[in-house]
Amino acid sequence: MKKLKTTFLVLLAAVMLLTAGCGAEQAKPDTSGEPPVEDAAPEQKEESQVASSEQMAPVEDVVDEDMVPIYGSAIKDGTYSIQVDSSSSMFSITECELTVQGGEMTAVMHMGGKGYLKVFMGTGEEAAAADEAACIPYGETAEGTHTFTVPVEALDKGINCAAFSKKKELWYDRTLVFRGDSLPLEAFQDGSFKTADGMENGSYTVEVQLAGGSGRASVESPAALRVENGKAYATVVWGSSNYDYMRIGEEKFLPLGTEGNSTFEIPVAAFDRKLTVYADTTAMSTPHEIEYTLCFDSATIEKAE
Repeated sequence: MKKLKTTFLVLLAAVMLLTAGCGAEQAKPDTSGEPPVEDAAPEQKEESQVASSEQMAPVEDVVDEDMVPIYGSAIKDGTYSIQVDSSSSMFSITECELTVQGGEMTAVMHMGGKGYLKVFMGTGEEAAAADEAACIPYGETAEGTHTFTVPVEALDKGINCAAFSKKKELWYDRTLVFRGDSLPLEAFQDGSFKTADGMENGSYTVEVQLAGGSGRASVESPAALRVENGKAYATVVWGSSNYDYMRIGEEKFLPLGTEGNSTFEIPVAAFDRKLTVYADTTAMSTPHEIEYTLCFDSATIEKAE
């Protein structure tokens, strides 16, 4: 009886072992020879090298929709002082020399400080992806400020320029406009602009467009135009009586009278070209000059009746 009981217990144990293995997935040895692969960590987002809009100072729109690009072929070979408008006050260009040679233009921009180590003529994204050789390093003046010598595609056109900050180690997007109206008329190739040369002496009218200032000022258009011995003179009538003189370069012009709106006669060296003028206003607590541009449209010149 004891022998039968022992035999029964052995058989029962064997059945239990077999039952425990049924339906259970058996671990299989790894025969690949490779270590087990861990779950991949979430992909890290690469930190941008380009400053975001929140990291930038307020941006000024320096591109006028009516701008017509001026290319190097329209300018005589030489070096000229030129005004450059920047979309950011943080990228301040205090002086600039434009050099024209065979229709190609380059400019040496003198910066207001030394906060930028290099520039790239393109967007910040393009700069971050570009080779270092494509970047333009700074030069240094005797005073220690930085300069950058850059190619200029055209005047009176918005040009992308990314600047790399020494402190932030980020590229900052800028827009530059090299101002064609800041060059002397003599810098342009003969025939680039229409002049009064060859016009018959007499009285005419011409449409005039005003830009600059706060945008609230106005002038009468068409304006009276006087031609005498190949030179043109326009009568500019402002929309208020608050201007006591106008200035072109260093030459100052006084009002033609004291009654009514401020009226001046100024020379027009060329048509279809923005003429930078300054008008001194007395409308505020203290008089001060405001910069404007006037453009006289040659296509609208008509004999006065």
